Amino acid sequence: MSLGYAEKLSFIEDVGKVGMSEIFDPPRVLQEKIERLAMMIQKSKHLVVFTGAGISTSCGIPDFRGPKGIWTLQREGKALPEASLPFHRAMPSMTHMALVELEKAGILKFVISQNIDGLHLRSGIPREKLSELHGNSFMEICPSCGVEYWRDFEVETIGMKETSRRCSNVACGLKLKDTVLDWEDALPPKEMDPAEKHCKLADVVLCLGTSLQITPACNLPLKSLRGGGKIVIVNLQKTPKDKKATLLIHGLVDKVIAGVMELLNLQIPPFVRIDFLQIIFTQALSLDKRYVNWTLKVASVHGKRAPLPFIKSVEVSFSERQNMKAALLHKHPLQLKRRSVRTTRPFDILLKLNFSDGCGCLCTQIKIPIDFMVSTDCIKHDKDAIIQKLRDRAIQDPCCGQNAVIERKATVSPKSEVTVYAIVTTIVGYGKTSKAFEVAPLSNGTLKRRNEGINGIETPRKRRRGPPRKRRKGLKHKLDHRR
Repeated sequence: MSLGYAEKLSFIEDVGKVGMSEIFDPPRVLQEKIERLAMMIQKSKHLVVFTGAGISTSCGIPDFRGPKGIWTLQREGKALPEASLPFHRAMPSMTHMALVELEKAGILKFVISQNIDGLHLRSGIPREKLSELHGNSFMEICPSCGVEYWRDFEVETIGMKETSRRCSNVACGLKLKDTVLDWEDALPPKEMDPAEKHCKLADVVLCLGTSLQITPACNLPLKSLRGGGKIVIVNLQKTPKDKKATLLIHGLVDKVIAGVMELLNLQIPPFVRIDFLQIIFTQALSLDKRYVNWTLKVASVHGKRAPLPFIKSVEVSFSERQNMKAALLHKHPLQLKRRSVRTTRPFDILLKLNFSDGCGCLCTQIKIPIDFMVSTDCIKHDKDAIIQKLRDRAIQDPCCGQNAVIERKATVSPKSEVTVYAIVTTIVGYGKTSKAFEVAPLSNGTLKRRNEGINGIETPRKRRRGPPRKRRKGLKHKLDHRR
């Protein structure tokens, strides 16, 4: 969760038990429990996963009630921890990505999350298979249309208040609202109803990294019991629901899930983050019609006044035959204004996009062809197909900065061209050690291994080809052999 989110919450005196001591199962006991969990997951017909802040601590996001949790430190009068990277650049953990693979394999039917960090959506869990009970810091919603807007920046408000942006539906245009709940806000039926439905259908509810203290969310897993379902709790502290659980595992969530995935013979997929921006080129003739006054702007795809958090600065240069001065754009809005002779031949503008902290590489380059005879042709590619192609290419050739055009549209009056780009800004792979490793390119095209925070120093595996693997039929034999 965001430290800013904790500060925005209304003050209440009683936030439940905090600072509880952590419990670690002995290695042999932990392994036996992991094997038992793997068997339960393999046999399950309707697996539901219920997650809390504990699955995101390995992402550099502090929890609430742990020894170094936000509320624990506040109660002790200590300074809050510093985030290891910007909240909007937080990357999914091994557990997040393992859940994506379980869903693709047809094993995981639904995810219920109390987290507001948006990492389940970012990791690739389909929206229709996810309930975000307490909202999403990166989501806005239209109160009239119900359309959700997924942002690359943290929405500035909480408590389902109006934001500074409006619904893009021309027939609507109402002001959007944030989706993050404050203490007094009721859980929205849109999230609560499917969560209740799937818990009632579940034969296994796997609770990961949650203290199960916040009501009414904490009572959802119990709804599986009436239909004969089982509850598994993986957490480092005791919870009020421990007595209801069939299996209690006291261990690091990433380590437990990594062990389960190995036993199920499922590979945890890499995480590839793709961000978007638009480049806007406008032009107009001078009064004497001898010159063209033009503007180049690098902007967010989320609106004119929306921030562009993954871009720190833009270095602008020109093709060699153009006698134009280079420029550095570092203040928002990122735009360059120039004047050229009307008869200037077509030329190229070279943009070096310098990424902000938390991205997987330092920069990328984009070449913009400029012709003052603006084409009226519009190009709109299949966005999903382009993104999938970029993601596949990034996995095969683990190099950040790869980009592709999603859409290009031009208007005659005023003369302008808007091009939307998709850019790979982070690639993270996951090994068997429950650690993530991130790959970034050096300027000479070779690969540099980054070792920051939770990142290791391994190189990513080759991408598994073909459809997701099915459940391993020989799991029981493998577990029995280990015993």
